Amino acid sequence: MYSKEQINHDDYQRTADWLLSHTKQRPLVGIICGSGLGLLADTLKAQDSFPYAEIPGFPQSTVQGHAGRLVFGELKGRSCVCMQGRFHMYEGHSLCKTTFPVRVFKLLGVETLIVTNAAGSLADGYQPGDIMIIKDHINFPGLSGLSPLNGPNDDKFGPRFPAMSNVYDKDLRCLAMDIVKQMGLSQFVHEGVYAMVGGPNFETVSEAKLLHRLGVDAVGMSTAPEVLVASHCGLRVFGLSLITNKVVRSYDGQDQVNHEAVLEVSKMRSHSLQLLITQLVGRMDMNNNTHF
Repeated sequence: MYSKEQINHDDYQRTADWLLSHTKQRPLVGIICGSGLGLLADTLKAQDSFPYAEIPGFPQSTVQGHAGRLVFGELKGRSCVCMQGRFHMYEGHSLCKTTFPVRVFKLLGVETLIVTNAAGSLADGYQPGDIMIIKDHINFPGLSGLSPLNGPNDDKFGPRFPAMSNVYDKDLRCLAMDIVKQMGLSQFVHEGVYAMVGGPNFETVSEAKLLHRLGVDAVGMSTAPEVLVASHCGLRVFGLSLITNKVVRSYDGQDQVNHEAVLEVSKMRSHSLQLLITQLVGRMDMNNNTHF
């Protein structure tokens, strides 16, 4: 099963060339901001920003909390490119469109991709406002045959059958935990497994129970396709989930999640998330090593 919409290498290159001709920044780090987390881009120095509508080939973000801008600049002296808003399958985009920016990042020279998202917690010890460093994921759309890598493989980006067993870089995860301890944030930062579901609806109680039994710690509606494409084209990946709500696992519960509440928690904890990412970018090497 795959979309009839196909994007060839020249399409990605055309977008990358346009961006390179409009900014002097040559980013080595790409950052994708989840719901309500786009303020990180505002902290970049020496900014060049482009609304998605102005960028050739870019889709449009339609979700509240996603500003729809690509921002180039410096973070801790490192050249970065930051997406203020991502694209989702439930918006009607094909998976090759939702992941389009990742391959463009590769052609811009990006070596490391940082992905963030807002997620609901299934782990018993997680609370809204906690941060989860992603150590692995379960890609439910992928397991059902929905993959951005479906169709003819582009060998210029990567192999037909990419391995995914170590997709979230262990060195970066260790570095992040070290930074967390130094920042005094250990009490609300965890490491766990993220699951992607299709959305846009939130989970039923039975679905939540199933995910919990499968060992899922947090669940959301994004990230896995972008990470898959990043891994396919050789990017190092680091992922963070901001826990914005507890997923309802009881029929007796009165709580109901809504997107406005998700954005409110994102706003509350966004500063800590920004500090963590800023320190991580400042201490990572650009040759796939890290400074501990």
